[in-house]
Amino acid sequence: MFQLHERLAADTHKLGESRLCEVLLMNDSTWPWVILVPRVPGVREIYELDQQQQQRLLAESSALSEGMMALFSGDKMNVAALGNMVPQLHLHHIVRFEGDPAWPGPVWGMQPPVSYEAGQLAGVAAKFQALLDSLA
Repeated sequence: MFQLHERLAADTHKLGESRLCEVLLMNDSTWPWVILVPRVPGVREIYELDQQQQQRLLAESSALSEGMMALFSGDKMNVAALGNMVPQLHLHHIVRFEGDPAWPGPVWGMQPPVSYEAGQLAGVAAKFQALLDSLA
């Protein structure tokens, strides 16, 4: 049975579900940052998914990336599956802007996360709703 890793659960807000994945918003308002987590138990790497799941993950990741860039008018989309701290397979999608606090370097460890406030979180979730509906 699928269970979200405790670190992901602690660091994110659930936006919804796609056909394959949990769709999570990283609790850092500095960047538009969404994480896809395939609901497949025990998977650590993309190659461990079956071929159909791999294709679905790529389709969802591509659609999410395109939608986020349209929503936030970013300069660059960063997509990464690192898993050094959290072994459960998850793909980060981060809209980057020239001149953001970490530009052009990576966002990890650059500064402490700036948590969403309740009203802010509701607004961001609403902004993502149509995009999430397209992934279902």
